[in-house]
Amino acid sequence: MSKHTGPEGKALNQLIKKAAGFSQPFRVDDPGDFKLKKIDPGETGPFDKKDKNKAKAMLQTGIEAMTGLQDRLYAQDRWSVLLIFQAMDAAGKDGAIKHVMSGINPQGCQVFSFKSPSQEELDHDYLWRCLRRMPERGRIGIFNRSYYEETLVVRVHNEILAKQRIPEKLKTKKIWKDRFEDIRNVEQYLTNNGVVIRKFFLHVSKDEQKERFMERLDRPEKNWKFSSADAKERGYWDDYMKAYEEMIQETSTSYAPWYVVPADRKWFTRLVVAAAVIETLDSLDLHYPKVSEAKKAELAEARKTLEAE
Repeated sequence: MSKHTGPEGKALNQLIKKAAGFSQPFRVDDPGDFKLKKIDPGETGPFDKKDKNKAKAMLQTGIEAMTGLQDRLYAQDRWSVLLIFQAMDAAGKDGAIKHVMSGINPQGCQVFSFKSPSQEELDHDYLWRCLRRMPERGRIGIFNRSYYEETLVVRVHNEILAKQRIPEKLKTKKIWKDRFEDIRNVEQYLTNNGVVIRKFFLHVSKDEQKERFMERLDRPEKNWKFSSADAKERGYWDDYMKAYEEMIQETSTSYAPWYVVPADRKWFTRLVVAAAVIETLDSLDLHYPKVSEAKKAELAEARKTLEAE
């Protein structure tokens, strides 16, 4: 944790310490022993339902702190940060991105949502469309879904894999192990080049998903967010949970960890995500570029010119 000085710095240090306390319990540091069933989608950490407003106030404070850290990230222009969001439908990915990143300077943030691959994308390897969207140095990149879809929906629905333009002899039983290895290697490569990766699986319960689907059907302004395919996918729930569990076991690493975040209470989900982002940014020892003596002399001359007008 970076040590910030001054009155504001002291407050920031305390906030970052709290942030670590909120996010660390949901970080998968021991993937070999990870079991999805051990995570309660309805958990709210140290809060109860009456603390909802308190949590929202803390989120706002966290967003303000994140704004300052992101400004340093942009100015320093050395690191880039990639945040990956994966979840079942209606788990709250869009809302988490919207609320947590609400204080971020748009110039320093890049958001991409990945839907079904296009014909052009199918003519490339499965990582291509995501790798070409990697954040530039000094920026935060956000992926709403990602290359991990190729180990989730494609795995659950084998007919999708059958339609992809992969040589038949490569479609073996070990294709998923191969893809997990590919992803680990690519994420290590990106890390070695200054891309800091943090991944979030928003873990919503099947019952809560149903309630949110019903709300989308009941409210006309939310009808557009629902399709009949969403309801059909619920029939594959257990297959998805198995796929998510193995994905996390295979790809949560020290350099690109997964956070499995309870998602039945959106206000808590957003707080945990914000805490993880704050802790990550703080770990980079971000600071504004130091001004050289020559630059200081140039600025002094500029001041004289302005004052003489």
